[in-house]
Amino acid sequence: MSWIKIAAATAFLGVAMGAFGAHGLRSRLSPEMLSIWQTGVLYHLLHALALFSLALYGKSAGVRMAWGAGFFLAGMLIFSGSLYFLSLTGFRPLGAITPIGGLCFLLGWGWIFAKLPTG
Repeated sequence: MSWIKIAAATAFLGVAMGAFGAHGLRSRLSPEMLSIWQTGVLYHLLHALALFSLALYGKSAGVRMAWGAGFFLAGMLIFSGSLYFLSLTGFRPLGAITPIGGLCFLLGWGWIFAKLPTG
């Protein structure tokens, strides 16, 4: 599957998670847990768009994006996924892996900085 399709799928899921939080969870979660959910959605959608942009650039420039794209995808799964799980279950120990997802996001941006040409 191409990175563009993966980016589109992650963006689709990000919108769905945002809508689910706004309409399906608002009356079921505490304000604190809903805020955690919304943070997961924010980072999910921002990095889905970053992944989409990276995939489009890679396709047009003929540059392999696998490392940078993989870091963004891992960040979405670990960072946002752990926040979604925490919000729904209240299981705080899983929050210990959330920073690993944040590190994946940072690695993705660092990879772009280091590997893509300037100009």
